[in-house]
Amino acid sequence: MSITLIENFRAVFYAPFYAPVALGAYETEGVDVTITTSSDPAKTIYALTAGEGEVSWGGLSRLMGNLEKYPARAPVAFCEVIARDPFFLLGHEPNPGFQFADLLGKKVATVAEVPAPWMCLQYDLRLAGIDPGQIQRCPERAMAHNVAAFCSGDIDIVQVFQPYVHDLTTAGAAHIWHTAANRGPVTYTTLNTTRNFAERESEVLLSMTRAVYKTQAWIATHDGHALALAVGSFFPEIPTSTLAACFNCYKTLDVWSRSPLVSRAGFDWIRDAGLSNGRVARKFTYDECVDARFAQAAVNENPPPL
Repeated sequence: MSITLIENFRAVFYAPFYAPVALGAYETEGVDVTITTSSDPAKTIYALTAGEGEVSWGGLSRLMGNLEKYPARAPVAFCEVIARDPFFLLGHEPNPGFQFADLLGKKVATVAEVPAPWMCLQYDLRLAGIDPGQIQRCPERAMAHNVAAFCSGDIDIVQVFQPYVHDLTTAGAAHIWHTAANRGPVTYTTLNTTRNFAERESEVLLSMTRAVYKTQAWIATHDGHALALAVGSFFPEIPTSTLAACFNCYKTLDVWSRSPLVSRAGFDWIRDAGLSNGRVARKFTYDECVDARFAQAAVNENPPPL
């Protein structure tokens, strides 16, 4: 069967979404997957529920927001791919003993392209007893603009993902203050579909999940260079050596899921983060948002590696 997979946006930390295509894992499972990029990350889940594709990837807070507004469309996550927060806070000077209180009195540039990085950081602050309103946030701009402002000294702290972290730290222009992945499991990005499609095409979704699981096993047993060679065509502007370093970083931090099962602890954390800043209005249960049948079946099958 042919599947249109709606890409949230192009990012290095999304490499495990490109790898099943690059490695032929979907093809081996008899699924013809075509990736199409969303016109806007904020609209990805709406494009899915409107029928512009059969499967998408994105964050659970977006899924919950759609489920609140359009419960009949019933978007649902069925496969976890990004298991931890891939963002970092960088400063101008080393700060090995970083605490969230260190952000007070600093000009902080947070991510504007998508809501999850700032949403999660706000929750971190609240858990540390700090009102996010006390943070002196810079006007919302794209990460590239924030990095330029950081390098010119106009801001003190910048929130970014790879490859910005690699490029800035390698050049000696920044130091890592905080690695968000170290907070532990956070279900950051999942493969999503609708409950209607899940019921109608359950074998197709099982095949896709099996392909992702095989790919996860492949990524776990290969280094960043091998992954960079596999998915490099998705990032033609980034040198292979840089991609490899970024991928090794994310592997070391366990940012990528090793199983398609959606973590219950990770689900609870991201849901509660959304609740804490009002992006999520209701305390959804795991089963309202996750269809675990396909991931559980794929894990039980224990398919051979790629």
